[in-house]
Amino acid sequence: MVLAHDAAPGAFLSRAWALAHPCSLSPGRDGPCAAGRDGLRGRRAAGEDLGRPGTLGGVPATVRGVRGTRAVGPPPTPPLLLLLLLFLLSRPLLSPPFLLPPPLLLLLVPPPGPSSRPLLLLFLLLPLPAPPPSSPPPPLGPRLRAAGGEGGAEPGARRSRVWAAPLGGRSGAAGAGWQGRGGAGKPEARPQEGAAAAWVLRVPAQAPRRPSCGPGSPTPQGPPQGGGTMRTALVYHEDMTAARLLWEDPECEIERPERLTAALRRLQQGGLEQRCLQLAPREASEAELGLVHSPEYVSLLRGTQALDTQELRALSGQYDAVYFHPSTFHCARLAVGAALQLVDAVLMGAVHNGLALVRPPGHHSQRAAANGFCVFNNVAIAARHAQQKHGLQRILIVDWDVHHGQGIQYIFEDDPSVLYFSWHRYEHGRFWPYLRESDADAVGQGKGRGFTVNLPWNQVGMGNADYLAAFLHVLLPVAFEFDPELVLVSAGFDSAIGDPEGQMQATPECFGHLTQLLQVLAGGRVCAVLEGGYHLESLSQSVCMVVRALLGDPVPPLSGPMEPHRSALESIQSVRAAQAPHWTSLQQQGSAPTPRPGTCSADGRTSLVLPGGPTFKAAEAQASAVLSSLLGQLHLHPTPPVRTAVALTVPDAALGLPPAVLHQEGSAPQEETRAWARLHEALAQDTAFTALGKVLHLLKGILDGQVSSGVATTPAAAAMLDVALRCSLSHRAQRVLCVAVGQLDRPPDLANDGRTLWLDIRGKEAAALSPFHVSMPLPGTTGAFLSCVLALVLPLAYGFRPDLVLMVLGPAQGLQEPHAALLAALLRGPAGGRVLVLVEQEPTSQLAGILARVLHGDAPPSLGPFSTAPPEDTQALLYLRGQLEAQWKMLQVAGEDAECWESRR
Repeated sequence: MVLAHDAAPGAFLSRAWALAHPCSLSPGRDGPCAAGRDGLRGRRAAGEDLGRPGTLGGVPATVRGVRGTRAVGPPPTPPLLLLLLLFLLSRPLLSPPFLLPPPLLLLLVPPPGPSSRPLLLLFLLLPLPAPPPSSPPPPLGPRLRAAGGEGGAEPGARRSRVWAAPLGGRSGAAGAGWQGRGGAGKPEARPQEGAAAAWVLRVPAQAPRRPSCGPGSPTPQGPPQGGGTMRTALVYHEDMTAARLLWEDPECEIERPERLTAALRRLQQGGLEQRCLQLAPREASEAELGLVHSPEYVSLLRGTQALDTQELRALSGQYDAVYFHPSTFHCARLAVGAALQLVDAVLMGAVHNGLALVRPPGHHSQRAAANGFCVFNNVAIAARHAQQKHGLQRILIVDWDVHHGQGIQYIFEDDPSVLYFSWHRYEHGRFWPYLRESDADAVGQGKGRGFTVNLPWNQVGMGNADYLAAFLHVLLPVAFEFDPELVLVSAGFDSAIGDPEGQMQATPECFGHLTQLLQVLAGGRVCAVLEGGYHLESLSQSVCMVVRALLGDPVPPLSGPMEPHRSALESIQSVRAAQAPHWTSLQQQGSAPTPRPGTCSADGRTSLVLPGGPTFKAAEAQASAVLSSLLGQLHLHPTPPVRTAVALTVPDAALGLPPAVLHQEGSAPQEETRAWARLHEALAQDTAFTALGKVLHLLKGILDGQVSSGVATTPAAAAMLDVALRCSLSHRAQRVLCVAVGQLDRPPDLANDGRTLWLDIRGKEAAALSPFHVSMPLPGTTGAFLSCVLALVLPLAYGFRPDLVLMVLGPAQGLQEPHAALLAALLRGPAGGRVLVLVEQEPTSQLAGILARVLHGDAPPSLGPFSTAPPEDTQALLYLRGQLEAQWKMLQVAGEDAECWESRR
């Protein structure tokens, strides 16, 4: 209903009353309401205009949707005392479970007079309460679209707000004695009797809601704060499915619109799309395209909109593995615009991170040439945009597509402000794009030497262990030293299992782990942009794993053997040798021997794998079996309803935890707690006994799959670790990783049966006391700490494949808060997010809160400037690696023989 705004002062309340009580305007059986009951439906069906000018409350008004013209006079005035009493009695109706909106309360009171209008105004101004947490989330609001160009939504445009889905899209009870309500609200634990104490997530009155904003919408500066701000953006536009191949071409037919629709459908089915902030992309302006591409090339592409099929085919033939469509220019501009929208949202603080689902891809595109399905270089333009608009000085681009992104390399090869890392199928130059500059010794030009990192795969079949080793031993050491302000990912999934282009073996969850590892960089500002990926199921599941990691969800543990291929180690050895002169972090881990030139040649290029051929069918069958198995594992081990819980000895409201972190108040049964307390005299004291009960309850929640991770404070860390370890092994855990920092000794009676891997990071000396007991002195610098974690702790952790990680910060642990937070964040991966951190209680420390936030998915604080490891720390690391790498293959960084390099041209 729409009212004309020409009323006299005070008439607004009378109008509101009139709309709420239409029959009071003309009482009696013959009034307008009676007539409306008889004839309104018929008049609407006949298409008659039902709006009539008239008077309402003594002033002219137009009421649309109410039949007839009404002559109305001043309504009667009720006693003020009666209205005040009704106001007080109706307050419960404004809260759950009634949720009666304030305007509907007008139906409960007589018409207002002048004396009661101020009080009635309170009804209209009362905020609408949030719906109860048990109600299902309503449909998403409409996505706002841009009018084009660099602008987008008008300044001040309001975002539509809808309910944020709970973690994993789950709600309600999840397991005996556990409840998960909502997922973004203030969690609160309610203790109950016995071992089945319930965990409850309570949603506050002003529950966070999921917005959807259009392009160019104003966004707040700084990182998102609180549980009400979405952490992940998703950028997609259906128009990007318009371009398609119009003629037969076996090489190009795999790049099809279903790549986008299949991935989006899988995100929707998994409840992941609904948890993201959806950004509608805009078309990039030609000025933005000019950040990378020549004006002549942009003009040429603009002209393709008017070409017929034969002309498009002729133009496509001038480029390598490219096809054009009349919609290509529009789609390609949207793809670039999507990347720019995502970068702006992240750098302006609207979200932490995000994914742009785009096509055509971009990483092969060059300044004046399309190449390999790529038209405009989406990621390269986004990097230049971040530099020019946001003033960034250091940008990391990670290209995990199976093809070398030579377009990005050419654009930034002499630019030290952009570090470009690419792994790619190379086969000594026999795989497309057949470039000498795709090899490991191509490290950049001029000032950019060392800022191009190429890791060539010289065999097919690389799997999870190979990709992980490349990150731990090459990318992450260099990236931490580079210290980027933004991470851009050229996210191609033709490097995943089943893809006919890559013929690799990496399973979808691997890309979730890689994403988690990148999130510890740049304050968590990670923007992934889709590149390749042509096996629809493998692509879709891999995209889902990346989004899960971006959202902060735990990622399933890696499958398959944790032993890199010999060929992968040779490639890692080659790139470390080529990059060591440029990066201190690679030198202090021990540089590999310089590879000697070999006799390999680029003769006999790898043949194209065509759809329907025997190689394609074999890869398809293998991928289907593996992906079905993965889906089965996810069904059997769903995401826990509680992502992170804290059990504090003394509640501390100053920790500043995210609203969705559960404050545990429950405890294990008294008899069970007493039984475990008998093992250590220190646990019999009141404070320690209380802490023990909470730790046991939290540990049981993690092992039962109701909680993913947790942080607990304790006055007796050594005794608590011993009990937690024994309780885990006696409950459900088959393998437990203990990372002990501080004055903590391994229990002497702990069996050395391979079920426990004990890593002592503050040991007296570097020693491999057994394959399952390793001692390492506390590193003294940031560089030494990173080398210890990346070259020793994480390779051992992933190789051990634990069911649970126990990280303990004991007395005199010596780690700075950022270092401890980074260690906790990186340990989320090996056990699929199942991490329990025990912290020796310190009255003034904020460490427990920092650890809870990183376990919940926030980025750890910056480590500060990179500092070189002292020689003694480097020697200790090399000694331990030499002692252990025969047992733990993930520690290896080189093959038995030097890499066979292609002869130089």
